[in-house]
Amino acid sequence: MKYKEILNILAPCGLNCRKCFACSEGEIKMHSTKLQELLGSFDRYAERFSELIYPVFKNYPSFKELLAYFTQGDCDGCRSGMCKYPNCGVIACYQKKGVDFCFQCEEFPCDKTNFDPDLKRRWIQMNNRMKEIGVEAYYQETKDLPRYR
Repeated sequence: MKYKEILNILAPCGLNCRKCFACSEGEIKMHSTKLQELLGSFDRYAERFSELIYPVFKNYPSFKELLAYFTQGDCDGCRSGMCKYPNCGVIACYQKKGVDFCFQCEEFPCDKTNFDPDLKRRWIQMNNRMKEIGVEAYYQETKDLPRYR
């Protein structure tokens, strides 16, 4: 995949937007929508199954509510100016600095992200890896990995 295409998938911080539950064109939204379609009118069956032999199906209404939420992804990504991460410092910095990724900034790594410690650790790892092997190779290396690890 070419660099310009990757810019539509990877956020400036290095996270894969298409793997995010909030992404309007994301895999979670796509698979959740498909699962919702496949389940159809499963509600009445879940109720019967929970009474007969599978008590776990008593949780089906909560599952259905969460699944419906996953089908509502509406974020077009940070590069569109639509960051859903509360108080994210990367988007403002990215717009101001004019770089495609954080590792391209002379201040990387910095304390402007406002990320929690786990995300900050991953952010540094992702950007160091992109710097080491290049954006295209990084994308190929990580495109099939889950976002939430």
